Amino acid sequence: MATAAIEDVSRPSLFLALTEFPRAMAEFGSMTWASPLLMQAPKGDGHPVLLLPGFMATEFSMKPLQTYLDKLGYNAFHWELGRNLGPKAIGHNGEHLIARLEQIHAETGRKVSLVGWSLGGTLARQLSRRRPDMVRQVISLGSPIVGSPKSTNAWRAYQMLTGHKIDDPDVQAQLAESHDVPPVPSTAIYSQQDGIVAWQNSREPKAPHTDNIEVKGSHCGLGVNPTVLWAIADRLAQEEGQWKPFERGGIRSLLYPSSGH
Repeated sequence: MATAAIEDVSRPSLFLALTEFPRAMAEFGSMTWASPLLMQAPKGDGHPVLLLPGFMATEFSMKPLQTYLDKLGYNAFHWELGRNLGPKAIGHNGEHLIARLEQIHAETGRKVSLVGWSLGGTLARQLSRRRPDMVRQVISLGSPIVGSPKSTNAWRAYQMLTGHKIDDPDVQAQLAESHDVPPVPSTAIYSQQDGIVAWQNSREPKAPHTDNIEVKGSHCGLGVNPTVLWAIADRLAQEEGQWKPFERGGIRSLLYPSSGH
């Protein structure tokens, strides 16, 4: 199994952090004119998609993505665990999140794709390890999945609000586990203009069933960025068992700079 090297990278700059809100608002506004183009994305096959919000966010933040995926023909589900405060939401051992996945799998009778934003993507990768038989693929958006959690501008707030200390043995064990490639096809979508999470730590390790898609935009706008939504739709449209890397030819090369591998 491939394992990522732990990179000693700096947190995003203060400028990127302070401009997160206006940049995210601009990305949200761009959805209006991009909507006709977004609806040209490959149509869904009806399989279930579980959406996991970022740190301190609720399922409300995932509503635009849920609406989009439902229109494409997927069966998008919210996580229904309230505000994402790490173990306070999912349970100390992730038992609440596991139960939610099992519920959706039982209800639909199909494997579930997981799409997680920021901390939600980190949790999605861990969830895929707990129930790989129920997970079709994982897509993370600007998630701190490798490296040091201190390479983010939110780690102090995370410790204070979750009670999860970065140096605790169980947290260190989870971090070590996160450095391994998930047991299902996994795609990381990231931006070098991310003002919250160091983009170098938001990429999947290179492996036969991983890919990294670079976009341009803010961290807080990833869930409403049209280029991100298109990439998610493209990844979800692949037939089960037929996963392949994202195609970057033609005009896509202008919107998606590189694979990051």
